[in-house]
Amino acid sequence: MPAVTVDNPLTLPKVAASGDAVARPVLAVTTAPSGFEGEGFPVRRAFAGINYRHLDPFIMMDQMGEVEYAAGEPKGTPWHPHRGFETVTYLIDGTFIHQDSNGGGGTIENGDTQWMTAGSGLLHIEAPPESLVQSGGLFHGLQLWVNLPKADKMMDPRYQDIRGGEVQLLASPDGGALLRVIAGELDGHQGPGITHTPITMIHATVRPGAEVTLPWREDFNGLAYVLAGRGTVGAERRPLAMGQTAVFGAGGSLTVRADERQDGHTPDLEVVLLGGRPIREPMAHYGPFVMNSQAELKQAFEDFQAGRLGTVPAVHGM
Repeated sequence: MPAVTVDNPLTLPKVAASGDAVARPVLAVTTAPSGFEGEGFPVRRAFAGINYRHLDPFIMMDQMGEVEYAAGEPKGTPWHPHRGFETVTYLIDGTFIHQDSNGGGGTIENGDTQWMTAGSGLLHIEAPPESLVQSGGLFHGLQLWVNLPKADKMMDPRYQDIRGGEVQLLASPDGGALLRVIAGELDGHQGPGITHTPITMIHATVRPGAEVTLPWREDFNGLAYVLAGRGTVGAERRPLAMGQTAVFGAGGSLTVRADERQDGHTPDLEVVLLGGRPIREPMAHYGPFVMNSQAELKQAFEDFQAGRLGTVPAVHGM
């Protein structure tokens, strides 16, 4: 981990916050509980216990794995519906196949991202390929849910297939941090993901002992989730380790630092940085539907039961 990297980060464009940027304080650190999703793959619930006012426009995020499957063990999800938001599946290691009732889908692996805008609604399924089921192997990724504003909740569904080689690669001035901009922008550098709700999504690899202070839009919130390793966040150097999320307060920059010594199987600190412009609308969320009112949730269930969110293809290739 991870698949997308470079031999010499010093060859990349450099990013650093200006000296007069106000540092964002760390408001809270939470630890993700573990559970199982779909047909039984292990997840960490990254945002459990965090007040939604700090998450908006993000709804939830699961770290899938990291797990080394034996032959016959890899699992996925059955067909299920969504309406009213976007799902972002970032696969760090392994292979996943996606298909939806709107005709979207494909295979993502090793640094690829599948960005599905459910909008007015669809059915979809995610599963490992048969070859991985037979052989077993490493599987590790993230799934992030991003809310849509009321004006976009019933838009036509859309699918984006983002290859790992398309992400915008940046570095800290000393080359100690490699930054992969998956969506949004960082200091004028644009990632490939096209978002309806303005957000920034970055996967950063920070070498032991290195520190990076990034400019951060003041109209965005700020979150940091550790995929692997350990370090500190904020100017106050609040400790943060694998499976923990830091919530940042207001300001124009955020700081991440890797500890001098990392875990045995993880040479670097691997952290996902998220920011987004809060929607600040009422949210009604139940299962696979994220709407603005209970009446809209009820309608979503009725539409699903009536087959108006699509039907499972006769042959889905899984």
